[in-house]
Amino acid sequence: MPSARPLARSLLCAVTATLALAGCSSAPAAAPPPTRAASPAGTPTPPPAPAPTTPACEPHGWDCSWAPKFAAVEARVKASPGQLGVEVRDRQSGAVWKAGATDKTTWTGSTIKLAMVTSVFERARAGKVTLAAADRKDIADMLAWSSDDAADRIWKKFGRDSMVPGFRDTYGMKGLTFVAGFDRYWGFMKCGPDDLANLMAYVLGTLNGEDRAYIVDAMRHVQDIQHWGVWAVGATQGAGTKNGWSQEKDGGVEHWVTSTVGFAGPAERYVVTVMYSMPAGQDSLALGVHTVSDIPAALFGLNTPAPVVVRPS
Repeated sequence: MPSARPLARSLLCAVTATLALAGCSSAPAAAPPPTRAASPAGTPTPPPAPAPTTPACEPHGWDCSWAPKFAAVEARVKASPGQLGVEVRDRQSGAVWKAGATDKTTWTGSTIKLAMVTSVFERARAGKVTLAAADRKDIADMLAWSSDDAADRIWKKFGRDSMVPGFRDTYGMKGLTFVAGFDRYWGFMKCGPDDLANLMAYVLGTLNGEDRAYIVDAMRHVQDIQHWGVWAVGATQGAGTKNGWSQEKDGGVEHWVTSTVGFAGPAERYVVTVMYSMPAGQDSLALGVHTVSDIPAALFGLNTPAPVVVRPS
């Protein structure tokens, strides 16, 4: 059968020649302007829909992924009775985020044991004091299960209230005070979330590397009585915690106080502290433990209520 290719080639050449001649003889006609469909009489044409916008992100160095987490924590703070303060720091970027009563102080409870351990380690490293095996056992117990008896022995042996000026001036705990009307004793002090965050940042950023590694490991492997607070962020985030819990008196009225300070993230990137002073009649150890645990968990995108242990000393 004859091929159709010569005929097709002839037609293509003819069309090409015709188009070339047309292009040489005159400019192509301009395209007509776009038209908008007519609206019914008396009905204005609606404007085009605005382009979608991206929600504003949290300022001061936090990326957008933190915004919903911060919003969830702020809602929890507003819904909680009493005085609740939260602070988060990014040690890499320097960003700081706060919520609630971060400008007020509350009882430190056993969180101050972290400052005591830091002070003793630094002075031992400088040759100013000597740590016996029993002292090291007390330090381990203070961090692991928050032994008050061990803290009493360390307090009495290594300077009592003479340690406190160093807590303020060296560790940045400027708001740390003894509570009026009580003995000058480690268990009768108050501070704010910023003070605990400064202390934790000092341990992670300034303390001798060997001592820092010891404290970080101890805070990551606390006993179950401290399986709450920043610990709730979880081992996958490398979380470590030092918690405080006690019944204290303010204005002659006894009430529960819970606090937590710790770290999470790669290379202990984030410092987290939560301090909660509950009003009498709306307080309990369980409420305090869950509140200061759910907040760190929410900050790291975990489900709440966080699985924690609520157990008195």
